[in-house]
Amino acid sequence: MKWLKYCLVLLVSVFAVQVSHAIDPVKRWGQLQVKGNQLCSESGEPVSLRGVSYGWHNLWPRFYNKHTVAWLKKDWHCTVLRAAMGTVIEDNYIENSTFALECMDKVIKAAIKNDIYVIIDWHTYYPQKEEAKKFFAMMSKKYGQYPHVIYEIYNEPMEDTWESVKEYAREVIGEIRKNDPDNIVLVGSPHWDQDLHLVAESPLTGYDNIMYTLHFYAATHSEQLRNRAQAAWEKGIPIFVSECAGMEASGDGPLNIPEWERWINWLEKHKISWVNWSISDKNETCSMILPRADKKGGWTEELIKPYGRLVREFVRKYNEGIYK
Repeated sequence: MKWLKYCLVLLVSVFAVQVSHAIDPVKRWGQLQVKGNQLCSESGEPVSLRGVSYGWHNLWPRFYNKHTVAWLKKDWHCTVLRAAMGTVIEDNYIENSTFALECMDKVIKAAIKNDIYVIIDWHTYYPQKEEAKKFFAMMSKKYGQYPHVIYEIYNEPMEDTWESVKEYAREVIGEIRKNDPDNIVLVGSPHWDQDLHLVAESPLTGYDNIMYTLHFYAATHSEQLRNRAQAAWEKGIPIFVSECAGMEASGDGPLNIPEWERWINWLEKHKISWVNWSISDKNETCSMILPRADKKGGWTEELIKPYGRLVREFVRKYNEGIYK
């Protein structure tokens, strides 16, 4: 009888350990916060999120559905997804806000249901301040109560000065903080999120839980940009890589896998979050999915392009243990 009781206790203990390893990301880490230059959990534990970005909603809306969210969590083991809401190019948010919000809501609601983090990305290269203020006021009012949400307020400033980006950020963050006092806000920097040295010289002040985005494409950006990011990080700048990939900055051309791996090793060393571009099906290197793949996920390897297979492999590798 004692032996049977012992076996039952042992089985319960083993099951409890297994369950503890299977805690979903938001249940595991809760309300994210920034401490110094580090993204941390609600309890102060350093956190590195790893996942993928959807392509522009106005170019690849077919992937913006609850099924792909569930699949990217279950099969790719993503802890974060980025919903890239296009505000330029045809049929964008400015021109067709109803459709844009339908796409975004599907992904955001599914991420919340699946208990993973989701980046609400204002995907543009040009300042659209008044429209962005209204949009993030609306999104923060609707979703600010959920710790799952991260706001990316300006994808890639292209020709702006850092001072103009700072002024833009102050006004947009001000709208967010009226409704949401604590979720993470991601701020870009000039020249496609490359100029972290300018951020380090004059960061935003007066705000909590602000991080700065770095974007890289490994076949174009290498040690020089990494050194710039390293210097900013050493000065206390919290960095979040909300978009990266292994090919040229055009999104096309050959992969530079050794340089890509050097980037990933650097990110992992510093516990910096990284999101890979993109879930889309264009005839280019950075689009991960073939056109004949189902819009709802369930993709076998033959439906994932070579770059996408490597992304899946890397994300699963570095998120190993989170879903086990």
